[in-house]
Amino acid sequence: MDEVIGPDRRHPAKYWHTLADGRVQCDLCPRDCKLHEGQRGACFVRGRAESRMVLTTYGRSSGFCIDPIEKKPLNHFIPGSSVFSFGTAGCNLACKFCQNWDISKARDMDRLMDEASPQAIACAAREYGSKSAAFTYNDPVVFFEYALDTATACHELGLKTVAVTAGYMHDAPRREFFAKMDAANIDLKSFSEDFYVKLTGAHMQPILDTLVYVHYATDCWLEITTLLIPGHNDSVAELRGLAQWIVRELGPDVPLHFSAFHPDWKMRDVPPTPAATLANARHIALDAGLHYVYIGNVHDVEGGTTFCPGCRHAAVVRDWYDIRHYDLTPQGNCPQCGMRIAGRFGDYGRPFGSRHVPVVMDAHSKILPC
Repeated sequence: MDEVIGPDRRHPAKYWHTLADGRVQCDLCPRDCKLHEGQRGACFVRGRAESRMVLTTYGRSSGFCIDPIEKKPLNHFIPGSSVFSFGTAGCNLACKFCQNWDISKARDMDRLMDEASPQAIACAAREYGSKSAAFTYNDPVVFFEYALDTATACHELGLKTVAVTAGYMHDAPRREFFAKMDAANIDLKSFSEDFYVKLTGAHMQPILDTLVYVHYATDCWLEITTLLIPGHNDSVAELRGLAQWIVRELGPDVPLHFSAFHPDWKMRDVPPTPAATLANARHIALDAGLHYVYIGNVHDVEGGTTFCPGCRHAAVVRDWYDIRHYDLTPQGNCPQCGMRIAGRFGDYGRPFGSRHVPVVMDAHSKILPC
């Protein structure tokens, strides 16, 4: 039995039921954790206390930062804007290649030093001039209630909301969650069930279901990221299959990002992704029919540029998170041929750039009464 969950860390959780044998089952994600009193789920931050499910990280964060929206990565959602970003701890996947393992795998709850209510986060985002708030760094699925309350507070102040997630969740919470999101970048970690089982401890189909649901049943803008791990998910056959599935099931206008892997967590013996592998993956996806394919985590101007599918005009030129040239109408049309570029655009001002600005907040923040 795990450590006692203190009364100050027992925010009521949604999506659970009591089993006939007395255990409590979490119904948030396909892990379906079945818990005795005092136990925590695989994510570690959701657990059972006094015969009910609770979230232990509500109002607590591993950090707040102002980032470029391109870092999420989102290239077709308010380009050049800043996004107020935060996460908590824990994750419902067990990726051996996790690039944020110090946050997502954290079990020392004392590391969560920053505290803020949903209203304080919304006020801070507006105060710092961000157009949106992002639930990121670790997967917001595991801090579901905190994320949704914060999304509501943000919408009340006219801010947009962004989810960066693996999308591993059941149907009912999926509907509630994405109804509150204006944009999402969803990780499609591989196009192989064997990869998902062996390297993430999860299954692929729920993620595919999430992608289809978000694209067709919500107003949430969708982009996809695949981290390319040498020798594990970068074969020509798999990349072609992944791209063809996106074109067939979602259409050619959903942006796909191929990100470079660096050795981390439990895969430190795997080399970084070669530039040639990233470039080859991009060409495979473009040849499959996708209109917008990007290369991330490295400097690659061509791989970061948004080209008009109609006339190949370089509409938005990027180097990593920096926008070097922007040539779209406020409605997102190509000025050369008039073709509409898929996405959520608007008036373009001075880009935020590649800055990463930490923000210190606590429960007594001066910007609470906004």
